Amino acid sequence: MNITTPDSVGKTKQSLFKTVITNLTFWVLIAIIAGILLGHFSPENGVKMEILGAKFIALIKLFIGPIIFLTIVLGISGMGNLKKVGRIGVKALGYFEVVSTVALAIGVGVAYLFKPGKIDKSALTLGDASQYTKGAAEHFSWLQFFFSNFTLQVLLAAIVCGIALNFYKKREQTILVLERFSKVVFTGLKYVMYLAPIGAFGGMAFTIGKFGLQTLIPLGKLMLCVYLTMALFVFLVLGSILRYYKISILSILKYIKEELLLVLGTSSSEAALPSIMVKLEQMGCSKSVVGLVIPTGYSFNLDGTSIYLSMSVIFLAQLYDVHLSFFEILSVIGILMVTSKGAAGVTGSGFIVLASTLTALHKIPVEGLAFLLGVDKFMSEARAITNLIGNTVATIIISKSERDFTELNLEPVLEE
Repeated sequence: MNITTPDSVGKTKQSLFKTVITNLTFWVLIAIIAGILLGHFSPENGVKMEILGAKFIALIKLFIGPIIFLTIVLGISGMGNLKKVGRIGVKALGYFEVVSTVALAIGVGVAYLFKPGKIDKSALTLGDASQYTKGAAEHFSWLQFFFSNFTLQVLLAAIVCGIALNFYKKREQTILVLERFSKVVFTGLKYVMYLAPIGAFGGMAFTIGKFGLQTLIPLGKLMLCVYLTMALFVFLVLGSILRYYKISILSILKYIKEELLLVLGTSSSEAALPSIMVKLEQMGCSKSVVGLVIPTGYSFNLDGTSIYLSMSVIFLAQLYDVHLSFFEILSVIGILMVTSKGAAGVTGSGFIVLASTLTALHKIPVEGLAFLLGVDKFMSEARAITNLIGNTVATIIISKSERDFTELNLEPVLEE
């Protein structure tokens, strides 16, 4: 029989209190709430906090290149099977295209079901969309996409170096040096992550301070549709894919809750890229799969962005009472399948993609983007979070399909 004494109860409470106050997730959540309050009650000071969020993301970006490079090089050189590298790459790209197309279709479907654009235009606030509409007539260029995408450049360089290392005489010695350097980089990342609450506070305070919660009211229906659609996509589509491999989507979300809160605060999925790679490896995904799938996914597997783009096109069509035929709707999905790949890593690139898509359709006024500017920042959180979850699930699925997944370990890693 267990006897509970006052001392044991006190120790349990003390242990629980210590666990909470030393948990980074707790402090990120507190920082987000504090940022919302500051931005709402003191907008001027909230806007000034932008530098905190921007500096934190800039600091995290310093780790993105080295972590992607080291993870891929060590993964490929340790794999010893170059056919497997090609197979994982082809499998990942195929998965990305299928799932992101499903996301586009769901966005269109929900937009037609709930009709968020059936509202009075005169009640909406107009923003200045000229910086996005100027280049709307420019055609999508894969070459330009590559040269403007640092992650893809590092990915390509790492794959080439990883393959070359397999043929190098001093391969073992080189791998040892890279592994030591990798430990230094990840240790540095661990300490930088302690600044996450500051970054989340700055990002949220700026968003609320500059755009204000009142801007959500006129386009509240569109906001609700976007968030509802992304929730449906995560729990139904991604949840079903994971269930096939006997993994619960809720357990995955709980495991990456720290990264999700960080993305919510900073509105940037890049802020969580290095730490999500660490966690996926610790979870059981192989280094080679994580190294190939996550960086590629950040450019080609933007599920949240796909939903937002397709819903926005239909929203603007409804706003201007433009009827789109079934063929034209298929054209929208087809155009976005290509142009959405260019909406990665650059602020405002989503608007440029929308402008290009609307220009290609020749039916919906490009100037309609001005109506979306006021709430775009609030929807960017949903986009970034869905993109992060989508790439996390993709990595697990590719690892499982490759039988390259060790025992599932969902204990937090970066808080050790």
